[in-house]
Amino acid sequence: MGTGLDPSLLDGQTIAALIAGLAATGVISGILAGLLGVGGGIVIVPVLFWGLTLFGFSPAVISHLAVGTSLAVIIPTSISSMRAHNKRGNVDRSLLKLWGPTIFIGALIGGIMSKYIPGSGLRFVFGVVGILVAINMAIPKTLVISDHLPRSGWINRAIATVIGFISSLMGIGGGTLSVPTLSSFSFPVHRAVGTSSALGLLIALPGVAGFIWAGLEIAGRPPLSLGYVSLPAVAIIAPVSFLFAPLGARLAHALNPRYLKLAFAFFLAITAARMLLS
Repeated sequence: MGTGLDPSLLDGQTIAALIAGLAATGVISGILAGLLGVGGGIVIVPVLFWGLTLFGFSPAVISHLAVGTSLAVIIPTSISSMRAHNKRGNVDRSLLKLWGPTIFIGALIGGIMSKYIPGSGLRFVFGVVGILVAINMAIPKTLVISDHLPRSGWINRAIATVIGFISSLMGIGGGTLSVPTLSSFSFPVHRAVGTSSALGLLIALPGVAGFIWAGLEIAGRPPLSLGYVSLPAVAIIAPVSFLFAPLGARLAHALNPRYLKLAFAFFLAITAARMLLS
């Protein structure tokens, strides 16, 4: 089975640069996971996409590999971020019980559906949803739908399912959608970020299982890939991201909520636009 890899790019200096780049990605994604509750996927997906493109892998698998690998990295990162936020009392357990089951189901459906969605479709989802969310978070006053979450159980389940489904297809931890959604229902932003770090784990676990299944028989993947998950990339990014997530959580509690939202919007808009233009 061919990998689509250009052997001329595998000299020692290039490999060292690649490892350093992946480690740097882990630092940034870990900080952003703790800071914004996003699991770092807004950094990991574009970096892996452009890195795999540079190394000449098949365009048919690049987007799926970027998303699947990002979801795998999000698992330990979300655990680290969740623990840091939980120590500060910013993980809402009642919301986890309410949203958890259906956000898990939505993410599993997204992972399974990835087998039937082309790479351009994944990039389109990432780009369009990312830009819309960034605009909502950047405006001076975030759109407020209500002063409280809906009391209806089925409405909450529908919201959580959609968040899980789209987040899985984007390779993100859920904060990209859950933070602005909760903010629009007047949920405190620091508590929204902390709870989203826990929701990220419930998205990443079923999502990565779906991407592994979807890519098992696909040709053109890099060596040492498990389905649509690059194990070497996970091995480099995940430990670094895990270590730096608590730093992001500390920064989140030191920042003004307005600055927190602007930081979220800034990083998301840049990465979303570049994915659309790819």
